[in-house]
Amino acid sequence: MLWLRTWRLGIKSLLLHPMRTGLTVLGIFIGVASVIWLLAIGEGISQEAQRQIEGLGADNIMVRSIKPLNPPNASANAFILAYGLLREDYQQLTETIPTIKSALPIREMRRDVRYSDKKLDARVVGCTPEYADVTRLFMDRGHFITDAEVKQSQNHCVLAAKVVEHLFPYEDPLGRRIYVQDHNDYYRIVGVCRDRPPTAAIGGSLDAQDFSQDIYIPISTMRKRIGDTVVMRSGGSREGETVELNQITLRIDNIHNVVKTAALVEATLEKNHSKLQDTKVIVPLELLEQAKRIRMMLMVAFGLVAAISLVVGGIGIMNIMLATVTERTREIGIRRALGARRTDIVRQFLVETIAMSVLGGIIGVFFGLIFPPGFEALRDLVTKLSPETIAALPDVMRDGSPIIVPASIPLAFGISVVIGIMFGLYPAYRAAQMDPIEALRHE
Repeated sequence: MLWLRTWRLGIKSLLLHPMRTGLTVLGIFIGVASVIWLLAIGEGISQEAQRQIEGLGADNIMVRSIKPLNPPNASANAFILAYGLLREDYQQLTETIPTIKSALPIREMRRDVRYSDKKLDARVVGCTPEYADVTRLFMDRGHFITDAEVKQSQNHCVLAAKVVEHLFPYEDPLGRRIYVQDHNDYYRIVGVCRDRPPTAAIGGSLDAQDFSQDIYIPISTMRKRIGDTVVMRSGGSREGETVELNQITLRIDNIHNVVKTAALVEATLEKNHSKLQDTKVIVPLELLEQAKRIRMMLMVAFGLVAAISLVVGGIGIMNIMLATVTERTREIGIRRALGARRTDIVRQFLVETIAMSVLGGIIGVFFGLIFPPGFEALRDLVTKLSPETIAALPDVMRDGSPIIVPASIPLAFGISVVIGIMFGLYPAYRAAQMDPIEALRHE
């Protein structure tokens, strides 16, 4: 009953100064909402990054060809640079490392393709049937490259959805033939992929992959029809490169063998590539573990930044309550003269600070929970009004969405209450220590 009367009196005292109370509650609200918002943003970015890495396959190892910056054979006469993975590397890896379950060779190059009067600069990818499974490509029509097509080196191709939109806006592409320039070859379309969102660049380890303008052909056909050498002519000069394979994706039999196998892969490649250093081994499992560690660091950093807002709100509570103690000096003297104990005075002022902290915390939690849909609505609005601004953002921010961290809600609310108590103790103690006689004389 005593506590109920104390709460009624405390709330009544706060309502006597609504502007002052509202501004104090606002400080706590901003602090609580900031904790939830920042942790949600950090979680959303981290989850999107981890999703991108998991899309590579935690049981995969990717070996990429890297163009050397200062090749030793670069000269005026040697205008064609040979570098990167060899078919010999592919054979050695698959035959000598028992933990490799399967291997996917990939060759990529840019080519102009035509159909009727339409032209497109596309990425032609020579691959095997496993490519669709590894890169998570799904068919919309027709079928992907088959083993029989690879074995027979057939002039068949599979188109990405965006390529179809550009070359075949009004007709069914299946059975049609597209023309690949520079090699005077026609390729019969046997399948169309569903739209595949691009993957983001992951640190300095892996470039972003855009699948929207891809044309997939059997890797044996690419070797037979196009070859390994690409020559570019510009301003009367010629420059070219010879690359047998751009990438080899290795699938490991057990996720526990990934790191050990990666070391064996690097040792195997050392024989042919120690001089040029033209290959790079990428282990998605290691990137995933690194992303999880970064997530924890991000959560701690964002949490500390948001906690500062709560501390600032607590300082505001202390400042207001100290001013309130001075204003209510005579009231305190009267209460003490009527028999109120020091603990009663402390309880009275603590109730008021806790009430403001709880109210600010509840409002902060509410606005924190509606942040994800509000953020997406704001992003959609900015996309309509200024699409170039959204396009300039990193993929993880453009595609990701804030994700509420469940622990952030009780954490932020609990901290707000604790801060209210901590920063309210001193004003309450100061009020309780007033001499009743001196307090009654206060004007």
